[in-house]
This record gives sequence, structure tokens and C-alpha cells, in this order.
Amino acid sequence: MKLQQVNQAVILAGGYGRRMLPLTAGRPKPMIPIHSRPFLERLIEWVREAGIGRVTLLTGWKAEQISAHFGNGSNFGIQIDYATAPPDVETASRVSRAAHLLDPKFLLLYGDIFCPIDLGHAEAQWIDSGLPAQITLFDNADGYSRPNAGWEDGLLTAYDAQRQAHGLRGVDIGHMFFRREVIDGLHNQDTTIAQATARSLLHRRAIGAFVTRHRYYGPSSPVRLAETLRFFTGGPTIILDRDGVLNEKRPPAQYVTKWGEWRWLPGALDGLKAFRHAGWRVLLATNQPGVARRHLTHAALDELHARMRAEIARFGGCLHDLFTCTHGWDDGCDCRKPKPGLLFQAQREWALDLTQTYFAGDEDRDQAAAEAAGCKFLRVSESAPLGAWAAKLTQSQTATVH
Repeated sequence: MKLQQVNQAVILAGGYGRRMLPLTAGRPKPMIPIHSRPFLERLIEWVREAGIGRVTLLTGWKAEQISAHFGNGSNFGIQIDYATAPPDVETASRVSRAAHLLDPKFLLLYGDIFCPIDLGHAEAQWIDSGLPAQITLFDNADGYSRPNAGWEDGLLTAYDAQRQAHGLRGVDIGHMFFRREVIDGLHNQDTTIAQATARSLLHRRAIGAFVTRHRYYGPSSPVRLAETLRFFTGGPTIILDRDGVLNEKRPPAQYVTKWGEWRWLPGALDGLKAFRHAGWRVLLATNQPGVARRHLTHAALDELHARMRAEIARFGGCLHDLFTCTHGWDDGCDCRKPKPGLLFQAQREWALDLTQTYFAGDEDRDQAAAEAAGCKFLRVSESAPLGAWAAKLTQSQTATVH
């Protein structure tokens, strides 16, 4: 979903980046290469594709390297301008000093964090709220980082850069929307832009919170950098439902309980073979409530999947991983489709960009799970079997993931 009202992205790219030494001894942190391309280049490309026409880079440390690489943005299909301040200037002051360059509405990004949220969706939530500012929070349900923010009903309710206050459960990842008048009121505060905004607006319940389950990446720390390299170089990925996609589906409330009951759907093995030859990563995400309903045991399900994977490999395909929900229909778990929990499990294990990942299923609940996770959904049916989708998707692929 493209942005509708915001045309400017302001990117903080001026600090020393001491946590990333020695990589930042001679370069700004956002210029750390991610497989031969500066991270900042990937960030700018992303906002351009979301509909942004102008980027303002707030530079400091080794600012000349950034301006030399990006220039006026013409080589990157976008307009770029700059505001430079000393590297030790805090981000609130850095933004405040650039107030004369800011549009009435703008998007603010940290130069070392990328999260594949739907910017158009985030903007729509902000516009509908009528609030002067909105921050994006990672929900941190998996303990990915130490929380520094709290939210409730679409509003920021707590913020503490020291991560010690009560009510903290999310992580500030930037991707903030602002009305310019908020910046006019910050008056060069010697703190971070998020902290200054919270001080100004939190007591009035005037900061929106856009909450996402998508993990964030970037050269913000050595550990995060390693995951970022995986994220940007994983290659094409498809996640498959099982019953009705790979094998014939049993009647309602009946389950495949042993290998002798397994029946491959026409074209399924051909499709898996095509994905492997084209270098695609293939994962499986399946509801199997038959375990909870005691139609089969965990051990029996594991044996069934082992036979399935062996057959796939024998035919020339590859199933890289599988994720299974064995809860019952009414257990209230997060992983049973149409909830997207299995897809986010796959994200965590494989550092996936779910917005660039396909999910193939045969039911409305599969589509609902895909939409909730931001995946591209493919409807598998008798007239559009997996083999046909594989042929279409891999026709021009040259990836080398195995």
C-alpha cells in the first residue's frame, strides 16, 4: 500500500556509531555495507518504492561520504537533500535544527533500522487518528530485545530509553510519522527524538503506536548485523500449507494418520522439484489438530512428515523446514491458522521478509493468515495446482539458494 499524504522521509544518519566499532571507525554507521551495498541505500530504495519522493538525510560523522555516494539522489530515482550537525548532537536537536527543511507531514527513520512494515497502512492509521505523531513499535513477544515502550489501543502509553519503567513491552524502531509543529516545540532538546516527543505528547495521550510483529534489522549492533545479512540475502521463499496443497485432504474432522493414507496431489512433487532447481527455499506451515483430538500422536505425525520429506527428496525436491500447530480448534493458541503465528515462527527461524514471501494455501483461513503476516497469497486449487504456480514463479528465477 503506497503512502498517500506523506512525501518526505527524514533519515537520521549522523552519530558516531560507537557500538559498531571498528566498522564505523572510518565510515558512518548507515554506510556499513550489506553484501556490497550500503545499508542506507537499501533504506532509501524501500521508501522510494513506498511512494516517497524526497529524502532529507541528517548527517554528522563522516558526512561527506554520504553526500558523495548519494549526491542529489538523481542516480537513485529520488530527490535527496542534507542537514549536517556535529556527530555528538542528539537526535532531537538534529531534527529540530532541520525544521526549515521539513514538510508539514513527514516520515522519520533511524538510519540503522529497517522493518518491513506496510508504510501505507501505518500512514493510514496515523491520518485516521488525527494525532500529531505516531511511532512504530515491535511487539517483542518473542523477547528479541529489551523493551522500552508500552502501548494500548493504538496509543503510546509509556516510554523509557533506560528500559526500567513499568508497562514496557514493545521496542521503539522509529518509522515515525510527524506533523511539523511537533518538531517546532522540541527546542533543541539534548535527548533522542523519541524521548523528546514522548515528553512533549505522552501526558496528553497524543502519540499513536503502530505495532508490528515483523522483526527489525540493520547495523545497530554486531548481533543485529549478522541477522541483517541473512535477511537481505535469503533468496526467494515460499511457505506451503499441507493438506489440499501437497496431499489430498481428508473429509472434515478426519486426518491423515499414517503414510498409507497419504495421497499426493497431481503436480505437487513436480512443483517442489521446480522450486529446488530454481533455488527457492520451501517451508511448510500446517494445522494438525488431529494430535490434540487424539487421532494420532506427535510421534506418528513426526514419522509421517519424515516419510513425506524423504519422498520429496527422492523425487528431486527439498523441504527446508516445517512448522506445525497441533492445538485443537478451541485452544486459543496463536499458531493455528487463520492466525499468523506459524508464519512468524518461520520469519524468526529464517530471517524472512514476509512481505516478499509467498504463502500457498487452499482455504480462506490460509489467506487470512497470509494477509495478517503480510505475505503474498497464492490460492491452490484443482485448476491452479502447486505445480502450475511453481512453473509461473520460477520461470525467470536464477536464485541459488539450496
